[in-house]
Amino acid sequence: MRIASIDIGTNTILLLIADIAADGTLAVVRDEQVIARLGKGVDANRRITAETFTRVIGLLQKFKATAEANGASNVVASGTSALRDASNGAELVRDVKSRIGLEINVLSGQEEAELTYRGAVSEFLRTPGAQRSYAVLDIGGGSTELTIGEEGAVLRKASLNVGALRLTERLLKTSPPSAPAISQAVSEVRSWISTLPRLLPSTHLIGVAGTVTTLAAIDLNLPVYDPKRVSGHFIRLEMIEQIYEKLLTKSVGEMIRTFPQIQLGRADILLAGIIVLIEALKRFGVRGITTSDRGLRYGLALHEFSKATAPRP
Repeated sequence: MRIASIDIGTNTILLLIADIAADGTLAVVRDEQVIARLGKGVDANRRITAETFTRVIGLLQKFKATAEANGASNVVASGTSALRDASNGAELVRDVKSRIGLEINVLSGQEEAELTYRGAVSEFLRTPGAQRSYAVLDIGGGSTELTIGEEGAVLRKASLNVGALRLTERLLKTSPPSAPAISQAVSEVRSWISTLPRLLPSTHLIGVAGTVTTLAAIDLNLPVYDPKRVSGHFIRLEMIEQIYEKLLTKSVGEMIRTFPQIQLGRADILLAGIIVLIEALKRFGVRGITTSDRGLRYGLALHEFSKATAPRP
């Protein structure tokens, strides 16, 4: 069955088109993303701007057309933190449905965590000698989720209202940010992260989303982003801290010149994402994190496949 899933995040919109076999094996047909900044200004104003409405609807229309052109039998879309928080989020959902015929399911933080977990661990469960215990850390634009499980079963979920775009707009407003702003951001993130549970030594920690995948691409010195090389790459906390120190005093342009692996639309929020990641790794007491290029869009596709193939009563 060919399924398309669209993950409408606070900073990025992602499209996955995949063929899913009867045993749940997933083969990627297309995997695309665009930085849309749906959550721009939402933390401060609790509203999605009119300009953002127009931009996002146009991008979703293109993704829906791509899914249909590639023969997807099912197209499923979900919204996350920005649509949860914006007072006019429901209006955007209605407009998308009426204008382009795409229905968006706005996920709770707990639902987002569970689906992201399912997507992230899917590529590790089938490897020889796979571990049983997993934790998936998802640092998004508006929120951060941690999900702990045994193989494919979720045991515990936590969603924090702190993310890379939200933290940047709130505290890291200049490029580069001032030392007092950095100190305040670290303090605030540390307070949020302190509520997360600690991990058992046997737990395999996996990181998804742009902050972690960008750091993996930098660590691997990739000339062109390669999801197959990024997924499964272990990046040490010491290396993350080294990259962070190099970026602290650089403007957005200088960041990209130093590390061409950093996308233009991600450079201005990367420091905030790294702060969240470093504080989380310290909280967990681990020496690093394994990267996954998968995440919510994969979990959405697998969930849609399960619903579509479930026996009818």
